[in-house]
Amino acid sequence: MKSLTERDQQVIWHPYTQMLTASPAIPIVKGKGAYLFDEQGKRYLDAVSSWWVTLHGHAHPYIAEKVAAQLLQLEQVIFAGFTHRPAIELAEALLDLLPGNQQKVFYTDNGSTAIEVALKMCLQYWSNKGKKKQKILAFTNAYHGDTFGAMSVSGRSPWTKPFDTLLFDVVVIDPPSEDNLQELKTYISLVAPEIACFIYEPLVQGSAGMLMHSAAALDQLMSYCREQEILLIQDEVFTGFGRTGKNFACDHLTAAPDVMCFSKGLTGGTMPLGATTCTNLIYEAFLSDDRHKALFHGHSFTANPLACTAALASIDLLLQQQTQENIERICKRHQDFLLSHQHHPRIKAIRQTGTILAIEWQTGTASSYFSDLRDKLYHYFLGEGILLRPLGNIIYLLPPYCISDKDLDDIYKAILKALNQF
Repeated sequence: MKSLTERDQQVIWHPYTQMLTASPAIPIVKGKGAYLFDEQGKRYLDAVSSWWVTLHGHAHPYIAEKVAAQLLQLEQVIFAGFTHRPAIELAEALLDLLPGNQQKVFYTDNGSTAIEVALKMCLQYWSNKGKKKQKILAFTNAYHGDTFGAMSVSGRSPWTKPFDTLLFDVVVIDPPSEDNLQELKTYISLVAPEIACFIYEPLVQGSAGMLMHSAAALDQLMSYCREQEILLIQDEVFTGFGRTGKNFACDHLTAAPDVMCFSKGLTGGTMPLGATTCTNLIYEAFLSDDRHKALFHGHSFTANPLACTAALASIDLLLQQQTQENIERICKRHQDFLLSHQHHPRIKAIRQTGTILAIEWQTGTASSYFSDLRDKLYHYFLGEGILLRPLGNIIYLLPPYCISDKDLDDIYKAILKALNQF
């Protein structure tokens, strides 16, 4: 009988993978808490929350019970002209946690489509008002997804190179700092009349290598863009639901965005769901006797009742005192590790925001997603029973909130061992 790995190789094309040279995929048959178990019974500590989504651990019984009950009640219904309780209750619960100016929720299927909707909202907002503002402001090294609109507002890279001539141009600026803030403002003032919106990853640029900027500098940049009549799109697909140490990155900020995007941890990793929220000001620009001014966007599984139910259960867990204490504990443990090892000779840089800890290996060359060190580190940690997914020569920890102190210690020890070995 063929193994799952052999069967996989015959029929599956995996994401972000050069299939000719990649190692055979590891077949996972079970998940529980912070652990994954393969076909042979080997246990892996999921230190990256399975691509940043599994907030509360795998196969959480509370989420499973809620989804199972909903499955027997209503599994799917068209969301054009119909609605249902889980979608309404999730919108209410989500808006209660966000800045007060967020008033409407538009559901999608994933992070990329949440971004697409946000871009379309802002561009059509100005079109509906009869103003020609069609350019978009974004950060260098940004990542907002893999659909064409999301790629367009992301940094140009080897990932986008085959499609570069098909992507629309954006106006690019560096993330803000005390040193460059005035320069950024001066530049924005020159291009502002053409800019429809500014899209940004708040505090942490994840796929760029967990690059971090300060809340204070971002606050000033957001406020200045608002003065220049530039709409603000805050991409919290990655940073949302506790990752930055608070429920959302917006909780570190004074300025509030016009549009916000969510996915990844939204359902606690249970199933796909995306959401884009916006202000009443934006929503009302689409209200008209002219049907052409409606937002023509949707998905077959928009606001799927099962996904909305999973998200509601995940938010319940997020707001529990134990979860909040776990987030605080992980933040503290990461900070202690950073302070203890920031001067290690093989560490080029070490940075932390909330539950996110990133370590940049000293390689003697510029950091790169395609560093040869990546595969060595990946397989080393798998051998230690730890799932990490290095961004080139940068490793990062993004654990589920249920992770124990012992498991964190095991990860830290494995990292120190790797620093001495590679």
